[in-house]
Amino acid sequence: MNIYVGNIPYRLGEDDLKEIFQEYGTVESVKIITDKFSGRSKGFGFIEMPNEEEAKKAIEELNEAEVDGRNLRVNEAKPREY
Repeated sequence: MNIYVGNIPYRLGEDDLKEIFQEYGTVESVKIITDKFSGRSKGFGFIEMPNEEEAKKAIEELNEAEVDGRNLRVNEAKPREY
């Protein structure tokens, strides 16, 4: 399952985010979206978890969870609409 994570603290790296989600199960990939010019985090990213049950538990537990003074926004990623 692909999971959207928003409101990520800017100092948090992909490894930090992976660590948070690994408490709920296997994490296949982590991608924090960065500005292509500055390389700075845009404050959101995506997590891929192969087990749907673990992914749903992570979404349930981590949505609105406080990390470094910011409340994460966590939900199932929806396909892009063009």
